[in-house]
Amino acid sequence: MKRRERTRQLIELGGLVAKAGLIDLTNDDRAVIYGVMLEVAATLRSERRDQALTLWRRRGKRTFEDEANVRAETTEHI
Repeated sequence: MKRRERTRQLIELGGLVAKAGLIDLTNDDRAVIYGVMLEVAATLRSERRDQALTLWRRRGKRTFEDEANVRAETTEHI
C-alpha cells in the first residue's frame, strides 16, 4: 500500500510541474526543471525560508482558489 501511495504522490507532484507550465516554458528541458527545483531547495535551506514559504503558499492557495472559481463558473453555465 505504501508503494501505491508513493506512486500517487509522485504523479500528483508531476501534475503540479505541468500545471505550473514548467514543461512548456522550458521546452521539456529536464535539466532546467531540475535546476529550478534545486534553486527552490537552496532557498528553503537559507535564512529566507520562512519568507519564501509564506509567499509561495499564498500564491499557490490563491491560484488554486482562482482555478476552482473558474471551474465553478464554467459548471454553472452548462
